[in-house]
Amino acid sequence: MGEAAAILADLRDEGAELDSLVAGLDATGWRTATPSPGWTIAHQVAHLAWTDEWTLRAVHDPDVFHPAAAELLSGADEFETLVDEGAAAGAALAPDRLLAWWRDGREQVLTGLAEVPEGVKLPWFGPPMKAASMATARIMETWAHAEDVADALGVKRTPTARLRNIAHLGVRTMGFAFSAHGLAVPARPVRVELTGPAGELWTWGPEDAADRITGPALDFCLLVTQRRHRDDLALEATGVVATAWLPIAQAFAGPPGEGRAPREA
Repeated sequence: MGEAAAILADLRDEGAELDSLVAGLDATGWRTATPSPGWTIAHQVAHLAWTDEWTLRAVHDPDVFHPAAAELLSGADEFETLVDEGAAAGAALAPDRLLAWWRDGREQVLTGLAEVPEGVKLPWFGPPMKAASMATARIMETWAHAEDVADALGVKRTPTARLRNIAHLGVRTMGFAFSAHGLAVPARPVRVELTGPAGELWTWGPEDAADRITGPALDFCLLVTQRRHRDDLALEATGVVATAWLPIAQAFAGPPGEGRAPREA
């Protein structure tokens, strides 16, 4: 299996895991509040369906993506407002319609991304991305919102090797995280060493880099998706750049997120 096909397989599995959490919910269950303020489980799934629609627009009609995005943005003061409005509109649907919309969209995304020629970059709200990178971003979003759903339902998920996709995206977006906060992008490299779910070591960056981040891959993924506060994670940072990066780490497009408050002891 090639790299792109493997990433798409991971995206399919990530969607299936979230599907298994929500498929049996009744109407009351869909209205369960999640850790994201103002968002129910329905909002979480609706946001994924909304984003899948924009992904499909990027795949099938890239020439009009930016004009359509500009028109969308012109009607709101902030990007977050658009995200909230999209989630709210989907959450207002009957649960069976919402679930069908999300299932159909994510299947079309898998098919569409598989057909994008190698090397072609797709437009997005952030920098343009190749199909493999777009699929990686969809894995990250699906996993992050599934984490919110699992938290809402009191379910503890078992980490999988699919976390490597999210960790990779988290490492690659270091420069973006600094830029999003109006900070200069550091020139010094950072070595990232993470322990995967099976005890394997995942690494990025020069082995001799003075700046380093170490810890569980799960914790790093929770950090870069801003699903846990830095203080609640077993990550160690060494060096000025690594230490400055962790509190602002962000693997998703858009302005800096507010993150989560530390959990009570």
